Amino acid sequence: MQVSEALATRFTCRAFLDTPVPEATVKAILTRASKAPSGGNLQPWRVWALAGEELGRLKGLVKAKMAAGDFADGMPEYNIFPNDLKEPYATRRFDNGETVYAALGIGREDDAGRIRQVERNFEFFGAPVGLFLAIDRSMQPGQWADLGMFAQSIMLLAREYDLHTAALESWALRYKTVGEFLGMPKELMLFCGMALGHMDPAQPVNQVRLGRAPLSEFATLSGFESLSVSDPEKTLTSADAAA
Repeated sequence: MQVSEALATRFTCRAFLDTPVPEATVKAILTRASKAPSGGNLQPWRVWALAGEELGRLKGLVKAKMAAGDFADGMPEYNIFPNDLKEPYATRRFDNGETVYAALGIGREDDAGRIRQVERNFEFFGAPVGLFLAIDRSMQPGQWADLGMFAQSIMLLAREYDLHTAALESWALRYKTVGEFLGMPKELMLFCGMALGHMDPAQPVNQVRLGRAPLSEFATLSGFESLSVSDPEKTLTSADAAA
């Protein structure tokens, strides 16, 4: 699979089959993802992979807490979004939620349905593998960017194995629970969870594909008009332009 195909077919999967993923596959994905770049080769990421009974124990623990009215361990240790999200970002986030809930058949007034869908985050949407990514607290924004590249590498490599993923920053709300369960060293901060497994093709929510801003909205190119070089083999396809 080419990188462009992996990028084009990657999406946030919100419904998984319970088909197991072999440990050897998870090891291969994580080992290959470790080739992701990092400034100074710090490799600032740490990752835990849970499956089977271990994953079930953690999900059961969180489910019991939520059933008792305990919906978070407190505020996340980092701001998942800015407090005052400006445009165009606020609209993009709003449209994301509206599109996903519409695919799920959950109306705006269906508070119970929305709460249940939030709870699904902490079930990894039924995925058989749950990953947790963390970073040393002493790291700075540059190293957080490195962690993001590592996470992206995992998601793209998963496609090579015909697997899908869902990056779940919602797990940052359970940093104490996860930290204690995993025995995470205190100097590490939980960044996110990530579901990994086989997509359930029967679920309409997995047909959701969110749009992307056109190139002209986020990129500025200059100086190319003076060049006479062409590369017809790697020009944008119509699908790329429409994404």
